[in-house]
Amino acid sequence: MESLDRKSIWLFFISFIFVVIFILFFIIFFFAITSRELDIFEYFLKYKDLFYQKINPLTISILLAVAYIYGWYSWKNYRYELTADGFKKESGIIVKHYVTIPYERIQNVNIIRGIPTRLLGLSDLQIQTAGMSGMAGAEGMLPGLNQEKAEQIRKELIQRAGKASK
Repeated sequence: MESLDRKSIWLFFISFIFVVIFILFFIIFFFAITSRELDIFEYFLKYKDLFYQKINPLTISILLAVAYIYGWYSWKNYRYELTADGFKKESGIIVKHYVTIPYERIQNVNIIRGIPTRLLGLSDLQIQTAGMSGMAGAEGMLPGLNQEKAEQIRKELIQRAGKASK
């Protein structure tokens, strides 16, 4: 099985950081509401010394180290291959996900290049199937592929899907 581009570690790193920031803001907002402080900025000003003592450089360093370790393990455990029967993907750190998409079920193969992927020179490949095409996400998603590799896989999937449907 093949792995994603090594630069995809940074995509997983960035996504982890965004999730942590979202959770921290939610916790801070929750404490502001439960303490009956209506103005969140006033809450920050009132408790800023306590906040800065808790969020110190050591805490931030540990968070960044954990985010990088998460990114590395995510990259290491994300594998895919094009077999004779279909597209296979496995991913996950704690819980492993195994996905097989038969070529005859493939409807669309899209290449998406958001801001983080463009900054890293990567592409995301989305494989949409007949059963999942109307839902929010694609059934087969390969984040962090090299641009040329994404185009090559897209062409190969479209070609194999065309042969399988005949």
